[in-house]
Order: sequence, then C-alpha cells, then structure tokens
Amino acid sequence: MSYGDPNNPYGSPQGQPQQPPQQQGYGYPQQQPQAPGYGYPQAPPVQQSYGGGAPMTQMPGTVNTARILLWVIVGLQVIGALVFAFSAVAIDQAKDDAQFEAFADYPTGVLWGFAVFALAWLVWAAILATKFNSGTNGTRVTILVFGIITAVLGIYPFTLVGIVHLVLGILIAVFAGNANGKAWFNRARY
Repeated sequence: MSYGDPNNPYGSPQGQPQQPPQQQGYGYPQQQPQAPGYGYPQAPPVQQSYGGGAPMTQMPGTVNTARILLWVIVGLQVIGALVFAFSAVAIDQAKDDAQFEAFADYPTGVLWGFAVFALAWLVWAAILATKFNSGTNGTRVTILVFGIITAVLGIYPFTLVGIVHLVLGILIAVFAGNANGKAWFNRARY
C-alpha cells in the first residue's frame, strides 16, 4: 500500500489534496497536528438551569410547614371567635343577674367586634392555606404580609394570648419567604 492509495486508512481523506507537512521555525514549540474526523464529536457545555428545568412536583418541607401553620391559625381563630361570641352572650345574660354586675358594664359590642375580626382572620388564613398548590409569587407575598401582620397583632393588642400567634406569624413569614418558598411559588407549571 502506498500513501496515495485510496484504501489506505492512514492516508489523506479522498477528495482533499495531500499537503506536505509544514516545518515550524526555530524556537517555536512543537505541536501535534490535529487529525480531523477521528474520535467522538465534542458535546456542547452543560447549562445549569436555576429554577427552570423539570417542574417541582413535591412541596418543600418548610413550605408545607407554613401551610400547616396557617391551618393551625384557622383552628385557633375558630376557638377565639367562639370564645368572644360566648363571652358577649354571657355578658348580655349577666346584666340581669346581680352577682355579675361588674361584668355587666363591659361593652359587648367590642366582644362581637373581636368575634367578627377573628372570623375574618380565619377566612383569610384558610384562603391562603388552600392557595399553596396553585398560588404564584403574589400569593407568597400575601402570605408574608399575613405572617407579619399576625406577628405584630400578637405583640400589641393581644399580648397575653397573642404569644402563640406571634410565633406562628414569624414562622409562616420565614418559611414562605425563604429560598424554598420562592422556588415553590415561582416553579414552572406544565
């Protein structure tokens, strides 16, 4: 077999004229010529997708905890609304009894107002808790606002009984506002 033989596997590819090897000048580093067409083709670089790619199918643990804490607030609001309503009715009934004259002066309208407020807070918490699967980033921001307002209301007007709401509000805001919460509410939905 000669170098120009078309069946020679070491020869130049057919259709291309053979060129003599080039000599490099003195002092230049010696480089091996690249043989075209041998080996596997180079793969394109792998792109990492942050937030993209496969859709999230399972809610992260901290986000699920925030949803559960919202349902806990719903339960506490049910109890609070019942206590306020029962207290208002009891004070209205105590006005006729001489033993409870000290309570008779207490304004029952305030208690009914607290009962209505507790029901409104209950409804808002229940709506937010149901929006965790279908909500967007706007829902996440609303959950953050709800958690912060709950924590603030736990500090000032309802200090003694508001400690639980203070802790729950802070945890809800932290769990919905962290990176897992952001990734969950900004996930791709297919």
